[in-house]
Amino acid sequence: MRTEQLDHDLAGQTQGKVADQVALDLIFRKGRTHSAFRDLPVADAILQEAVKLATDGPTAVNSLPLRVVFVRSPEAKARLKPTLSPGNVDKTMAAPVTAILAYDTQFFEHLPRLFPHMDLKGYFAGDAAAAEGTARQSGTLQAGYFILALRSLGLDAGPMAGFDNAQVDAEFFPDGRFKSNVLVNIGYGDASKLFPRGERLSVAEVASFA
Repeated sequence: MRTEQLDHDLAGQTQGKVADQVALDLIFRKGRTHSAFRDLPVADAILQEAVKLATDGPTAVNSLPLRVVFVRSPEAKARLKPTLSPGNVDKTMAAPVTAILAYDTQFFEHLPRLFPHMDLKGYFAGDAAAAEGTARQSGTLQAGYFILALRSLGLDAGPMAGFDNAQVDAEFFPDGRFKSNVLVNIGYGDASKLFPRGERLSVAEVASFA
């Protein structure tokens, strides 16, 4: 919980632009990684809104490389299943939706529209390593924004890395332009199946001031 002094400092410096305690609990303090979900449908409109919120977070030169495929049909799940590590199969097949979060290696094609005040399309087009690094880094940032967006909209998320990227890419992105990064199972979590919340590092272990 915040101290009274911190509340006072924030109120004075941010002109009231601070999330309330309910929002902070929902998105951070009480947010959990779910492996089991209740048998409830997830509306397309909510998933679309989560994507929209994820595009509002900052990325390098407004590159916005995140690309998402929502896997929910039996046919799509059957395509995804062989790419999963054994420990992720059952929970992914049971999840209402699984999002494949990928990044666009040719994000720079959109820069004339997204970052018009500088001509950077040619720079990234001529430097594959820089383009890949920027796409992966900013795409990963957006993956984090997407998970927080899901929580803010009342959904629960189970992000995971236990899958074969090359297989996912061959199956869902055969032209090679998009590269898979993270899978996220999505739904309304079954809190009865959660493990106790893991310990977090202290601020002193994580941060320092230079």
